[in-house]
Amino acid sequence: MGDPTAPLEAPPPVARRRRWWPAVALAAVLAAALLFSPLVGNVTIPPEIVLRILLQHLSGGALFASPCAGYSVSPTLCTAYNEIVWEARLPEVLLALGAGAALGASGASLQGVFRNPLADPFLLGISSGGTVGAAFVFVFQVDVPQQDLVLPLFAFLGSLATGAVILLAARSRFGSVETLLLTGVALSSFLSSVLSLLLLLNPTGSLQVDFWLLGNIGSGTWPVDGIVLGTVLITGTLLALQGRELNLLQLGNDVAQSLGVDARRVRMRLILLTSLTTAVAVAFTGVIGFVGLVSPHIVRRLFGTDYRLVVPGSAIIGGAFLLGARDLSLWVFPSSVLPIGIFTAFAGAPFFAYLLYRRRAGAPMGGG
Repeated sequence: MGDPTAPLEAPPPVARRRRWWPAVALAAVLAAALLFSPLVGNVTIPPEIVLRILLQHLSGGALFASPCAGYSVSPTLCTAYNEIVWEARLPEVLLALGAGAALGASGASLQGVFRNPLADPFLLGISSGGTVGAAFVFVFQVDVPQQDLVLPLFAFLGSLATGAVILLAARSRFGSVETLLLTGVALSSFLSSVLSLLLLLNPTGSLQVDFWLLGNIGSGTWPVDGIVLGTVLITGTLLALQGRELNLLQLGNDVAQSLGVDARRVRMRLILLTSLTTAVAVAFTGVIGFVGLVSPHIVRRLFGTDYRLVVPGSAIIGGAFLLGARDLSLWVFPSSVLPIGIFTAFAGAPFFAYLLYRRRAGAPMGGG
């Protein structure tokens, strides 16, 4: 046997390259989605003009004085194209990216915390809490000058309150993984009952709540994008930094404890971060299913079970997934504004069924 005190040899160049190619592949997928999505909408705009509009704004006008120069487009129409691409489509695209990344990272983290491949923000009731918060606005017809701010605020507080209950359960001496998971399921059922009661009080709010339950990214504006992307960047980074702890949690509490990881504290920290991350997504987009459930499975299938890659990879796949659903909805029904959750369910449900029945023999569905 070799000397155990000898320094470890550096990995060969091929091994180092293999570490980087998953990140490069995920970045390429996201870049392709970001470039393609602004082209899709109910108004047909030449792709060259869309690209020139984006480059003009991103360069502060240094690249193109007029994005329509050289094309047979009137100044009025060029101004309209500019408004559509920069003020309507791009904020919507960025909101889809931020919300998808939030749900993907949250789903991956919760699956690691509970060691359950079916765990996601919806199973734990965090999204249901946001729905109840939004229902208060719809049912009681809250009328204030800042109406556009009240709905996201109530939804955010509803999601955060649900996460706080699960966090309190995690702090108790009964805060085992099974207890926390069942607490989330019980909360989700309870909140569904509260929602039904609210709708009985004022059935006219039912249509608005139903639309909210299916998700919508049409509220994307530059201020909203700043809030969502800023929050997701901070909380998502903190979640990704917990990758080592999540890996050790898969070995069991006792093993994790012996390796210097306080399983209860890690669970509390991750539940807090995922609650914040999910709450900000639900606040502005409503309930969008399957993104947080499917994205981690895709990453595990492609790149393995290391949570240092699964969490950030799920954020990227989640963003690309939601962008794809947005593009599909506009391509199939260009003249209609349909809830994006319909398309995530159409794409996510069959894919998840495929994962269920095609997983490796003898391996858990989550891969961990």
